[in-house]
Amino acid sequence: MSFPDEIEPDLPFLTSLRRNLHAHPELGFEEERTSGIVATLLEEAGLTVHRGLGKTGVVGTLQVGNGRRRIGLRADMDALAMPEKGNRPYKSTIPGKMHACGHDGHTTMLLGAARHLAATRSFSGTVHFIFQPAEEGRGGAKRMVDEGLFDLFPCDAVYGLHNMPGLAADEMAVVEGPQLASSDSWRVTFRGTGTHGAKPHLGKDPITAAATFISALQTIVGRVVDPLQPAVVSACSLQAGDPKALNVIPDTVEIGGTARAYTPEVRDQLEEEIGRLAHGTAAMFNIAVDYQFERRIPPVVNDADATARALKAATTVFGENVLTRFPRSTAGDDFAFFGQNAPGCYVWLGNGPAVDGALHHNTAYDFNDAAIASGVAFWTTLVEQELREE
Repeated sequence: MSFPDEIEPDLPFLTSLRRNLHAHPELGFEEERTSGIVATLLEEAGLTVHRGLGKTGVVGTLQVGNGRRRIGLRADMDALAMPEKGNRPYKSTIPGKMHACGHDGHTTMLLGAARHLAATRSFSGTVHFIFQPAEEGRGGAKRMVDEGLFDLFPCDAVYGLHNMPGLAADEMAVVEGPQLASSDSWRVTFRGTGTHGAKPHLGKDPITAAATFISALQTIVGRVVDPLQPAVVSACSLQAGDPKALNVIPDTVEIGGTARAYTPEVRDQLEEEIGRLAHGTAAMFNIAVDYQFERRIPPVVNDADATARALKAATTVFGENVLTRFPRSTAGDDFAFFGQNAPGCYVWLGNGPAVDGALHHNTAYDFNDAAIASGVAFWTTLVEQELREE
């Protein structure tokens, strides 16, 4: 792996910073401490800093020379609402909150790149370092966009990076096309007529209807969606009746779940088909139904030109350890909203082996500090190659 010599002296500081952030996790839109640290370090490095976009978001801008090209680099800052069970000196000090997805590492790597680029200034153009709040399902990217991110900080391209357990810390995957699926939520409420469990004929049973509906859901992916188009429909919540009243058929059953796709067409298809099954099931059992489909996050699809630029930088840093074919993920990332406003590319940086099986969102997960240098090197190389001095 090749990275600038100037990065090495900063690694002890960056490692300490990453562990400090890990020990003090903050949930989406609550990243007051984290964003304060980010803003202070950016200001100390000489960047122009904008605070408060998306409530706790921070954007640091570095303009050098006369280059007209402008690019955005994004790191997410938020933690997850879950306990940390790993036993490490810098484990979470906040009960019920932990950095279980590596956003502490993402923030640290982008700060390291900003510090390095501000010191060396070996490019010509404008870089916006975007520190985003609330990636974990709370809508941080959309809020930043809605509040004028790309009006205030126009970008000709925007880039995101996420760690990936299972890839070595000196490996990176840069792949054109779909990377992450859309992430949408759906809710179905069947409304029947409750009755005595021994006299089901006197009521209209929503539980039997719900069971039929949940089984039928699997036919959407199995028999309706094109087999060459990946899709997921999962029922993840079911609420009905009272376990202390096992002789009562309830009036209502509430079901909720997620739907995932990589194209707008399949996304539309999932919304329509879930609703069709819900209404069809209700008609079959002669009960009422309410159906809601909430479009939350679009798919992340890497732009061809932006991907080529990212691949060039990755190859410079990692040499042959760059994968141009890598499995798509059915997880979602609201970086997708940035990619709707500028050509985007989202890359995967290796996080080393999944220690004790600890993948993302696991109570024993930890970002691998050995990847910090890799991430800083990629970001700085990308900027210096994209924004060449004129």
